[in-house]
Amino acid sequence: MTDQPQTVLVTGANGYVASWLVKYLLEQGFQVHATVRDKTNQKKVGHLLALGQQHPNQLELFNADLFNDGDFDQAMSGCDIVFHTASPFIVRGLKDAQKELIEPALKGTRNVLDAVNRTDCVKRVVLTSSIVAIFSDNQESLNQPNGTFNEDVWNDASSVEHQPYNYSKTLAEKEAWKMVKQQNRWTLVVTNPGLVLGPSLAQASDSTSLSTMLEVMDGTLRTGAPDLSFPIVDVRDVATAHIKAATTADASGRHVLVSDSFSVMQMAAVIKKAFPGKGKLPLWQVPKFVVWLLAPMLGITRDFVKRNVGYPIRFDNSRARKNLGMEFMGVEVSVADHAKQIIDDGLI
Repeated sequence: MTDQPQTVLVTGANGYVASWLVKYLLEQGFQVHATVRDKTNQKKVGHLLALGQQHPNQLELFNADLFNDGDFDQAMSGCDIVFHTASPFIVRGLKDAQKELIEPALKGTRNVLDAVNRTDCVKRVVLTSSIVAIFSDNQESLNQPNGTFNEDVWNDASSVEHQPYNYSKTLAEKEAWKMVKQQNRWTLVVTNPGLVLGPSLAQASDSTSLSTMLEVMDGTLRTGAPDLSFPIVDVRDVATAHIKAATTADASGRHVLVSDSFSVMQMAAVIKKAFPGKGKLPLWQVPKFVVWLLAPMLGITRDFVKRNVGYPIRFDNSRARKNLGMEFMGVEVSVADHAKQIIDDGLI
């Protein structure tokens, strides 16, 4: 790829990761086309408009919907690179996983890549997939060498009934790899971030991915937290990795974006040290059998508890470090910065 600033498209540009991506692209001199559902919704796009004011004539917003054929054509016109970040993110409270998650993820991927196929100037697509396209449940680490996942592994255990969000991300990424093989003009590079933490450019409560931190701090887990570990990465590192994936000439394939894995209690310990007396943090770690008994009241399935609680989980990020030149922030920094915003925004 060229070193010269280019025109790029960011789908779902008001999202948690995408907002940081837009910010960094503008700061590096790129012309940015950004799609959102409604560019007149000040609450949703106000922070993007503010970024545009800081970088005059570099940012243009477009309306686009994942479900509408042809919606991305206008925004993609003149773009060299497409960052496809838009995807539904609903983990709990699903009424119909097929309609709420699976179909939008697949339809959105096809719509965006169909537009890429119609837009001759696009040379590279960077797809925001997820670590859950690599694994479904923590217990699968028992089957990995040294208990560690890498990019060679695919999630083959999720379904519409079990871990449907994980299933939707897996299907969407597989569809992208299928579509790129059907042509030879544009290349595909995929990022697979873990649980993304760190400050939001919008209010801290605006993303579903932030709910885990809120639950750690708002008293939801006050009486005890499960022994549950998450692969964590900073939102700023994810945005940086996207740009490196776009601009590194020989970048290819998938990239695990994980700094380290932390348990709920480890996250709570970081917050307690950084902000003494703030929040209603978990007091202790609950035995697995208690979590299993209480699972229905907690809004999770006993099958989820069985497959995830009590299992450590590790990821090999060496490919992103070597091929993209990534250096990952420590999880302590991400958790503390995230907690500070939650406190400053008065969410606890």
